Amino acid sequence: MITELDSERLRLRQWRASDLAPFAGMNADPRVMEFFPARLDRQASDALAGRIEAKIAERGWGLWAAERRDTGEFIGFIGLQPPIAQLPCSPCVEIGWRLAQPYWGKGFASEGARAALRFGYEKLGLDEIVSFTVPNNRRSRAVMERLGMAEDKAGAFEHPSIAPGNPLRLHCLYRLSKKRWLELL
Repeated sequence: MITELDSERLRLRQWRASDLAPFAGMNADPRVMEFFPARLDRQASDALAGRIEAKIAERGWGLWAAERRDTGEFIGFIGLQPPIAQLPCSPCVEIGWRLAQPYWGKGFASEGARAALRFGYEKLGLDEIVSFTVPNNRRSRAVMERLGMAEDKAGAFEHPSIAPGNPLRLHCLYRLSKKRWLELL
């Protein structure tokens, strides 16, 4: 059964064909993709959406399409997933988000992520959720900190999916235990 999550302003849901064009637009935007190795063309963006949609269909949860409840507008994705790459913190479940630039700075990432955290701890029974990004990605790191995640100072790692020598290879790791999440409620 596919889970959908609602927050005050957002619905996190399974992907639709109508999400593909705005998703491709975000994945081609240099501001959105600043901390990723490359922007995605339409074919690569559609393929990514297809993989995300298939994982949600398989597990019932994942990187949900995020839409505004008031307008139905697709704004990006927010959700949970086990990382594809083998990381030093594996096995783990990460929380992640990617929003179109017009939706930055409005609290949507934090709001949707809080709903995803609640689902992860209450429905999936996870003991910990992680997140990671490049050190210079201050916007995402600020969201992680607003969620109550703490940087694991010993947990910095080189992302195995990014080529050696690429300045985006080094990642910082954030963690949030269920115990700490409950304390923050």
